[in-house]
Amino acid sequence: MTNTIGTSFEERYFSAGDGLQLYARDYGHDDPRTQQSLPVVCLPGLSRNSRDFHLLAMQLSTHREKPRRVVALDYRGRGFSAWDPDKSHYQLPVEAEDVLTACAVLDISQAIFIGTSRGGLILHLLAAMRPALLHGVVLNDIGPVIEVAGLLLIRQYLEAQEVLHSWEEAIANLQRVHGAAFPTLDQADWRDMAEAIFREKDGVIIADFDPALIEPLRSVEPNTAVPDLWALYEGLKAVPLMAVRGENSTILSEKTFAEMAQRHPGMSAVTAQGQGHAPLLHRPELAVEIRAFIDGIS
Repeated sequence: MTNTIGTSFEERYFSAGDGLQLYARDYGHDDPRTQQSLPVVCLPGLSRNSRDFHLLAMQLSTHREKPRRVVALDYRGRGFSAWDPDKSHYQLPVEAEDVLTACAVLDISQAIFIGTSRGGLILHLLAAMRPALLHGVVLNDIGPVIEVAGLLLIRQYLEAQEVLHSWEEAIANLQRVHGAAFPTLDQADWRDMAEAIFREKDGVIIADFDPALIEPLRSVEPNTAVPDLWALYEGLKAVPLMAVRGENSTILSEKTFAEMAQRHPGMSAVTAQGQGHAPLLHRPELAVEIRAFIDGIS
């Protein structure tokens, strides 16, 4: 099913392989000029959704010289996709299959993918599952090695969600929790972030994800050994790769970032100054880099 929202994007509802209803935003689909270039598929982080990419998608899909079709997904349990009654399905292999289903339903045989955090982990899997689908990859603050300290921080702020009664409270909450890691953001950025993360329901502002997503993080301890994905990263060496690291990231270390570049000599490495996990990609300094990288592919 397709719903049109103004002129900026279309809402796409479709079924996963197990029948669960999933959602995506489709930008630029009806613009004949976008048919001349590869589409861009955006994959969000653990508890995030397609709204994270709205401003970047608008920039890419309405570009004067070379507009592109941009598809941004809500995984199961996030945003406007249905919550899964079987909570064991909130895992990377299932979500990777959902991405493949989305591409099939939306007639995407090859694309440039942008993966933020968990989205980047999914791209590591897709490089092994369906390498021909990937014509270029942008990894946003994620790599083959995940820092445990960063996972603990994510769990801490996801578990500490407060009851918020206004968007002003939501914005203030984000600034209090993430302000030190994102000193470069302005007030408009904080509002955009709030509107991407939260949704208004029954008079309160709530985080827009199934709380069961946090369960796998509850077993993480400071000494937990998190398996690395270097073997899967090898699959990304076959495609153009850009990696973005937040200057203040707690998930992607400088050491891992440097090794990623060493193992993929053609990797474009970009540091998002004044940002933590995960950088806002629509900010001018990053959007310019992403546009140049994408246009350099096709």
